[in-house]
Amino acid sequence: MRLILLGAPGSGKGTIAAQLTKEYGVAHISTGDIFRANIKNNTPLGVEAKSYIDQGLLVPDSLTISMLFDRISQADCKSGFMLDGFPRTIFQAEELDKALAKLETKVDVVISIAISDEEIKSRVSSRRVCSSCGAGYNTDFKPTKVAGVCDECGGSVIQRDDDKPETVLSRLQTYYEKTQPLSDYYLQRGLILEASNEVSSKLALEEIRKGLSQRKLV
Repeated sequence: MRLILLGAPGSGKGTIAAQLTKEYGVAHISTGDIFRANIKNNTPLGVEAKSYIDQGLLVPDSLTISMLFDRISQADCKSGFMLDGFPRTIFQAEELDKALAKLETKVDVVISIAISDEEIKSRVSSRRVCSSCGAGYNTDFKPTKVAGVCDECGGSVIQRDDDKPETVLSRLQTYYEKTQPLSDYYLQRGLILEASNEVSSKLALEEIRKGLSQRKLV
C-alpha cells in the first residue's frame, strides 16, 4: 500500500501517519524529519534547508526530490510506504509518478486531512520539541514534567522557529498557494480520501480506516 498524506502545516499529519504506519506496517517517510536531522547535524543540506524553513518557505525541489527517491527505493519500502510532506507541488507529484512508474508501482490513495486555520494556529502555538533528542511535547496536552526540560534526555525543550505564530501564518499562505492544488490533481485521478481532524485524530483515523477498507486496500 503506497499512501500520500496531505494537509496544512499543523493539521496533525504526523500523529495520523504514526498510527497508520504502525497499523499497516508501511514505512513512514517524512521529509520534515529528514530535513530536521540534517539541520541538527549542520550538514550543507541542513544549513540551506533551514534558511527556507525558518522563513516559512518550502524547501526547493532540488534539495528534496533526489533524497526522497533514494529513500523510496530502500528495502523497507517494498511492502509499502506513506509519504508525509511530499509532494507539495504539482511538479513534485508528476516527478513522483515518473519515479514510481520506473519501480513498476504507483500511488494507491492520497489521504487529505481537513482542518480549519484557527484550529491549526491553536495547536501549533502549544507545540514544543527537545533540541537534543527531538522528543515532541505540547504545553496543553503533553507538557514536560519539569518546565523546559525534556523527560527523555534532560535536554532543552523549545518552540521551533517554524511553530511561532508569524511563521505559521506564512506557512499556511504558502501551503494554500502552492500545495492545495494537489487535491485537484489527485481528485481527477480518483485517489483522494478526505478525513476531518477538526475534532480529534481518533475520529480522523476512523474515517481513514473506513475509506481504505472500501477501496479494498486493507
